[in-house]
Amino acid sequence: MNITSDVKDAKLTATVTIPAADVDAAIKKAYREAAKKYRFPGFRAGHAPRPVIDNMLGSQAVLAQATEDVLRANEPQVINELDIVPVKEADYSGVDNMLVDHEDYVYTIEFALRPSCELTSYDPVEIEMPPAEVTEGEIDAQIDMLLGYHASFSDVERPVAEGDYVTVDIEDVKGAEALAGEGRMIVAGSGSISAAFDEGLIGMAVDESKEISWTPEGDDAEEVTVKVTVKGIRERTLPELTDEFAKESFGFDDVAAMRDAVKIELDADKSSKLPGIKENRAVAKLAERLDLEKVDEDYEQSVFSELGQNFLQSLAGRGMSLDTWLQMSNMSTEAFLADLHRQADDVARESLALDALARELKVEVTDEDVDAEFERAGVEDPAASKAAFIAEGRMPAIRDSIRRSKACDWLVETAVVTEVDEFAKADAE
Repeated sequence: MNITSDVKDAKLTATVTIPAADVDAAIKKAYREAAKKYRFPGFRAGHAPRPVIDNMLGSQAVLAQATEDVLRANEPQVINELDIVPVKEADYSGVDNMLVDHEDYVYTIEFALRPSCELTSYDPVEIEMPPAEVTEGEIDAQIDMLLGYHASFSDVERPVAEGDYVTVDIEDVKGAEALAGEGRMIVAGSGSISAAFDEGLIGMAVDESKEISWTPEGDDAEEVTVKVTVKGIRERTLPELTDEFAKESFGFDDVAAMRDAVKIELDADKSSKLPGIKENRAVAKLAERLDLEKVDEDYEQSVFSELGQNFLQSLAGRGMSLDTWLQMSNMSTEAFLADLHRQADDVARESLALDALARELKVEVTDEDVDAEFERAGVEDPAASKAAFIAEGRMPAIRDSIRRSKACDWLVETAVVTEVDEFAKADAE
């Protein structure tokens, strides 16, 4: 098989030539399968000769099936040889010829690819990171969370303040059917609905009603409006942390012992999470340099589909349906899909940014890199798994992943880090 290709505007057009010998083999196979699939009077199953099959089915029908079989069977090899990762199914609309005995078969196929973008800068990124050591502010925050399990709530007669637990009736005025309901509990300032909703809620009094409007995030999002009526305001109060309380409620000898234990736990947790935090922040910062106004729809949709499938598989692993999760999360299907599209756009931009960096760094992927990737996957038979990926045309995706990983390693290693105690910074503000 011989392949030539041309790329323009993220579309790759490949011209494929299949040798006559392979064409003849494909036609013979199609006739054998037709002989097995259909009954031909006077012949045992699978033994009807070609003239009989042509007379009963028509030669064009068999050749059409042979052509389709060849096109689909060859697609993984075409993808592997071109080393591409299409963002949607291949386009065969230009194929209008069928296999002909003893002749080479030439056809054209088109693949949609993700766009090739540039970055505004390829210098190391600058990011902020939490201190490697556990800070007093982090210990305070963790202890506050533990004390929260013993918090008390009391009704107050003042206007709503940030952090209050507010009971509200929400009436849909425009485009907010999923939010409507009576007796809903909202934590003011939590951002559970939107920043604009929180801003409108804070300062309201019991029995006061108000219309609040905002536009959700998303390219095609339309403004929504709700009518909110405050039915009750409760203030959350944490208990005072004393030696006696630390002992009775948490089993520590005193407050100092409790703080020491929390520090040890936070230190272990921090050591495991900091590398991931650094990578996420470095990649997000790199994506800000992507010279791209809008992500290609086909590529965004392919990322969206992958994220959706992964999320559904995660839910299935927990024995939960999407409908159940949406109900538990108090989220509408529309809001879920909009949020998933936002995630897809972020992931797509980060991937394109890493692709650009990998090209700038001239990252290469060796056979040893590929073998190591399958070994790390923890599959029972890495060689068999690799063979399956090749047969399915998925090896270019593996090489893509390795290229991005190498670019990401460079990005993290060269990142200019400024340590910021975010808890202390919040207290100062």
